[in-house]
Amino acid sequence: MSRLGWFSLPATAAPGESDRMLENLTIRLAAEGMRLAGAVQYNLDTRPDCACDMELQLTGSAGPRIRISQSLGPGSSGCRLDVGALETASGHVIAQLGRNPQLVILPKFGKQEAFGRGFCQPIAMALERDIPVLLHVAPEQLSAFTAFAGDLAERITPAGLAAWCRTVVATPA
Repeated sequence: MSRLGWFSLPATAAPGESDRMLENLTIRLAAEGMRLAGAVQYNLDTRPDCACDMELQLTGSAGPRIRISQSLGPGSSGCRLDVGALETASGHVIAQLGRNPQLVILPKFGKQEAFGRGFCQPIAMALERDIPVLLHVAPEQLSAFTAFAGDLAERITPAGLAAWCRTVVATPA
């Protein structure tokens, strides 16, 4: 069993569906007493004519959410991701690794990770410490993820996420 689990959803899935799945999974596993690290993404709709705002909540944190999107103004078409805020969140996840979590859950392997940034460092550090990692991979990032993870990753069906998490935490490497 691989210590790096990933799942993907069909293109027909509702926007933010993977984030809601990971949020529910995180709540359930934490309630079972599992020690978690990572972050959950929330997409906040502001207006019908505007793209959503994106925020990350660190797992196990009652602290404020980290806004990872920036407003570029009406009619803009550039990338709204605040790369600095994403790197800040990544640094917080790295700090969480020092608390001996049993599992790291991250929102996704996205464009920043495809370029070796974003959550790449916490993923690598967790795996080096033998801490399993679970994340979502969008179909458009699959080739970059495969190049990053090689044969270390295991695809999980969305219905099997909780079972995989419980099994990988209970199974020594």
